[in-house]
Amino acid sequence: MNAITGRAKIGDSRLADRLRRETQGEVLFSPGDRGRYATDASIYQMEPVGVLVPRSAEDVAAAMAICREEGIPVLPRGGGTSQCGQTVNRALVVDCTKFLRRVLSIEGDTARVEPGITLGALNEALKAHKHFYPVDPSTWMRCTIGGMAGNNSCGSKSIRYGLMADNVRAIDAILADGTRFTFGDLPDNLGPDVPPSVGDIVAKLRAIGAREAEEIAAKFPHQLRRVGGYNLDALTPDARTNGRASLARLLVGSEGTLAFSAALDLKLWPIKPRKMLGICQFPSFRRAMEASQHLVTLDPEAVELVDRTMIDLGRSIPIYRNTIDRILIGEPDSLLIVEFHGHEDAPLLAALDRLEEMMGDLGLPGQVVRVTDASFQAQVAEVREAGLNIMMSMKGDGKPVSFIEDAAVALEDLADYTERLNDVFERHGTKGTWYAHASVGCLHVRPVLNMKDGADVTKMRAIAEECFALVREYKGSHSGEHGDGIVRSEFHEPMFGARIVRAFEQVKDAFDPATPALPHGLLNPNRVVHPPRMDDRSLLRYFDGYTPDRTVTPALDWSAWPGPQGGLLGAVEMCNNNGTCRKFDAGTMCPSYRATRDEQHVTRGRANTLRLALTGQIPGGLASDEVADALSLCVACKGCKRECPTGVDMAKMKLEAAAARNAARGLSPKDRIIASMPRWAPFAAMLAPFVNWPAMIPGAPKLLGFADRKLPRFRRNAFHDWECREPDGRADEVILLPDLFNRYFEPENLRAALRVLRAAGADPAVARPLRGMRPLDDGRTYLAAGMIDAARAEARRTLEVLSRWESPVLGLEPSCLTTLRDEFLSLLPGDAAEKLAARAMLVSEWLAKAKPDLALKPLEGEAHIHGHCHQKAFGAFPAAVAALTRIPGLKVTPITSSCCGMAGSFGYEAKNLPVSKAMAELSLLPHIRKTGAEAIIVADGTSCRHQIRDLAGREAVHSVLLLERALA
Repeated sequence: MNAITGRAKIGDSRLADRLRRETQGEVLFSPGDRGRYATDASIYQMEPVGVLVPRSAEDVAAAMAICREEGIPVLPRGGGTSQCGQTVNRALVVDCTKFLRRVLSIEGDTARVEPGITLGALNEALKAHKHFYPVDPSTWMRCTIGGMAGNNSCGSKSIRYGLMADNVRAIDAILADGTRFTFGDLPDNLGPDVPPSVGDIVAKLRAIGAREAEEIAAKFPHQLRRVGGYNLDALTPDARTNGRASLARLLVGSEGTLAFSAALDLKLWPIKPRKMLGICQFPSFRRAMEASQHLVTLDPEAVELVDRTMIDLGRSIPIYRNTIDRILIGEPDSLLIVEFHGHEDAPLLAALDRLEEMMGDLGLPGQVVRVTDASFQAQVAEVREAGLNIMMSMKGDGKPVSFIEDAAVALEDLADYTERLNDVFERHGTKGTWYAHASVGCLHVRPVLNMKDGADVTKMRAIAEECFALVREYKGSHSGEHGDGIVRSEFHEPMFGARIVRAFEQVKDAFDPATPALPHGLLNPNRVVHPPRMDDRSLLRYFDGYTPDRTVTPALDWSAWPGPQGGLLGAVEMCNNNGTCRKFDAGTMCPSYRATRDEQHVTRGRANTLRLALTGQIPGGLASDEVADALSLCVACKGCKRECPTGVDMAKMKLEAAAARNAARGLSPKDRIIASMPRWAPFAAMLAPFVNWPAMIPGAPKLLGFADRKLPRFRRNAFHDWECREPDGRADEVILLPDLFNRYFEPENLRAALRVLRAAGADPAVARPLRGMRPLDDGRTYLAAGMIDAARAEARRTLEVLSRWESPVLGLEPSCLTTLRDEFLSLLPGDAAEKLAARAMLVSEWLAKAKPDLALKPLEGEAHIHGHCHQKAFGAFPAAVAALTRIPGLKVTPITSSCCGMAGSFGYEAKNLPVSKAMAELSLLPHIRKTGAEAIIVADGTSCRHQIRDLAGREAVHSVLLLERALA
């Protein structure tokens, strides 16, 4: 990843220094930073010169001026979720997402926003005004308004609300020469306030529109979903007479090649509060395609396709399995999800009646699943919106590849077009995956190809040419939603003709004229016009010469993923850069990104760093500082393990990186001592007053390298194995596995668990080690330090004992118990570990599964329960909530929160304290502060309870302790 751009070398320190002096933004020029911004959600990789994260539009203007002088192109970037390569280039990347994300004003049905705000954040802000912004890409939680404008995004409801170009009223733009001007509806005679340079641009544009009006009418597809090239139709005389001549329409879809959008005026729509879904089942893909043209006559808000491949892949992902099973009748080949929105239920229910009637008329009676419950609708929407990532969850080098997926044809041609395209795939020895917007004839289709194989790269081009020939035949649009970028720009000429493409070039020249130092302009050159070949392997993420580091031998088992390095590289490459980890919702992933908003500290950024390290593109590989820095704020929450649709398990990957760094550089004495706590904790408990005393001295923790906060205190009345009988496999037996933290810091929780289990009719036991006196351990502290061999020894010791019986193994600490279900499988792969994982559960999970009679007395009041990250990652949090709802009189409220920020020893480290506090302040602490002083705070994680005590000043209890209080 090295090249020369203009007069500056990639990573040029002189340019970086100048940006630091002349802007207030964050300047990111390290190899890791450049590597993280070298990719988007496309198949391409182009290392930028560097990255600027501006704090203001003035920073952007200053950077553009510097780059103009230095001969460096500029690339505006939002969430980096583009699928066509329009947000990668040999340029200075300007990342708008961290600071340029304000709602500047809301007046009536118009909102002015900065470009870096996400659609999700905008619509959340608009709720109070009873309006929303209707253009709704599936990436709405993390895509930015600026990026949506750049692509001319559409979403599922375009049949109702149109495209981005139809919903942007004006754009406050910074031009290549530094001029700032708001482009929108302009009068025929420009006033004196219009800068001369802008007047010159407008005159050139109007001349192009007048000259090419007939050619535009003849060559532009008459499709709603046409986003290819520049919107020249906004320049024609007809556009000016029918109210579609706003120059904002021209800037929308220009992919950052014409101007930088400093602010955008958006058209808002009233919220329709009610919604009903009908999920139509079809025995074949063609039947679904044939039905689409009929279903749209019912005036739905959206009609979305889910094909058989998506059904099967979605079922393999735990977070989606139950939802998909609920929306199926039997085993259909394809689904069409039909949405009706409105203000009252009765008309929507009537619409579902008409839908069922129409399905009967089409020969498919009784093949509609009604979804009227709001929570279930949200689950269905989550599956649909994850369609891309679900498709990309295929393991192995062959993946569904985005390059023809946005083509749109008329609905009456859809069945024939899709059937012929499937024939194209079959001729080339592959198949396609299909999903998305049946209502407008724009189906996202991705042929399965191996982009590491030169033959498949050649095949990609052949398929593209044949596909676009079909699109031309059906008078469709080759670019219907995700823009042009690298992958489609070169096909403008065969689709539009040479004359239209020359007009595109003239528009680019009017806004951003070439100079000797910038032969293709300042702004995102070689996109839309003058593009490279879409199959240029030097531009691909898997370029010719992409090679795994053969010296890497993983410490854990990665055999579930095929490929080199024992499957480790394949697991890392599962990240497709679609950026689900950048979301802000009720889930966990990704707490460090939520606290910092840094690409370096998000799952995607870490996965990119690891991929570059594992393929020799970052010197030092896994043991490098770049990798260590990227993982430094990863709290191993495992949120990505559950919430990433492609299953990127960054917590496990962090273990590999830590083990590699330890092997290369060793472990600090402090980290080694903390990791080895299972060996010395029994003695510390016996000497608790003396061991705890130094930590009680003000300032003492700082001398030990910790933050100045209370450290956990050992208890002399620690839990001992002899307090309960040994296992023998008897009926009703459950084996309680005491964890390190509850055993030595909060032993009352383990004793409460024994009482609750006995009251529930179970016969608890505690297993002893086969050799020696030291209690069994899960190896959690060793894993956290990257001491894989030591953790494996603990796992082997524990597995050897617990494999002697088949009784359920129960625990209290989520991070420890789930180690038996997760890391043990990677430390000691095999039948014994799998059997243990299947019967290991938290006490609350056992209560939910066994459903024992448990006599409980009323506890009047409120309990607010925070879920430990690992509880949520393994779907165990609902069981904890359900256990508390057994208590009569107790109102139980789950706290919607991500990570508490403590995460084992993470929050005790002085260097991590600001981020630890920031994580807690995102949602957990504000919720607790709103509760009354008499409310009970519940948290099953030891570290969570300590964080709540330190930062909220409230004592939190384990759920089992509350159950014990309620025992009759």
